[in-house]
Amino acid sequence: MIDGVLGRKLGMVQVFDPEGRMRGATVIEAGPCLITQIKTSDRDGYDAVQLGFGSAKRRNKPMRGHLKQQGDLRYLREFNVDEPSEHAIGERVGVEIFEPGDKVNVTGTSKGRGFAGVVKRYHFAGGPKTHGQSDRHRARGSIGAGNTPGRVFKGMRMAGHMGDEQVTVRRLEVLQSDPARGLLIVAGSVPGPKDGLLKIRYDANTLEVARTREPKQIEETPPPAGEEVTPTAEAEETAEAGEETTAAPEANADSAESAEDAPQASADNEEQPAEGQSSDDASPGESDEEPSQDTDNPVDDADSDDADSDESGEEKS
Repeated sequence: MIDGVLGRKLGMVQVFDPEGRMRGATVIEAGPCLITQIKTSDRDGYDAVQLGFGSAKRRNKPMRGHLKQQGDLRYLREFNVDEPSEHAIGERVGVEIFEPGDKVNVTGTSKGRGFAGVVKRYHFAGGPKTHGQSDRHRARGSIGAGNTPGRVFKGMRMAGHMGDEQVTVRRLEVLQSDPARGLLIVAGSVPGPKDGLLKIRYDANTLEVARTREPKQIEETPPPAGEEVTPTAEAEETAEAGEETTAAPEANADSAESAEDAPQASADNEEQPAEGQSSDDASPGESDEEPSQDTDNPVDDADSDDADSDESGEEKS
């Protein structure tokens, strides 16, 4: 496994740990890094991988030839690796190698302070402010003896260039690790300004524990509401395949429904009488239920026959 990644300092925040304590922390954009070169002990004398991070506006031809199809990477740094054969050029390495609770060593370049005096650079107290010492408030004082040794010892703390040097802060605790967004939150401060390059490596004790872990898969988080997402070609192909799969069951369901409707429609056609057919040819059940209104009452017919016979008798007489 690789013992670290490259990152970029984003700033500092305050977070609450599981115990409810508010702690100052630094947010680091750790990765994604690409493996640009693999070094082996047989060929190079030691095992390591070269990681590339960031994007550069332009690269010269030798660097473009070294990176090949990797792109114009801005930073290249080497990290120790256990088994170089397990990795390949172009492989992606990110913040997923860290977990909350790990101890890491963070290396960066401190902020440059220019030419500084001994009070700012080494926290000297300065000279007395009274008894006529009007110009010795921030002076360094004596730098050595006279005849013996008769010289200034090497490493004497004096005024000079301050900052802009490599600094490593050891055993910082990882509070949060977000592989989906590529963010790492560590307790405390790290050297360098915002957007400064950082080298995050496992502490020696944590590295032994990390070697026993299984590789963690990266989970993508949905984008915030209101943000448009451009689908990739693979996503479009997957969506088209899903539409075809869902279209087939729908077609089968439509055919089944049409098959069920066909017998019902034929039954309805049989119940309806054909055009030009009289109502007398209707089914017997309908004629029994609804008697015809034109049928005369038998009692009324008998009365009318008696009246006709009486009238005919009077005429004959």
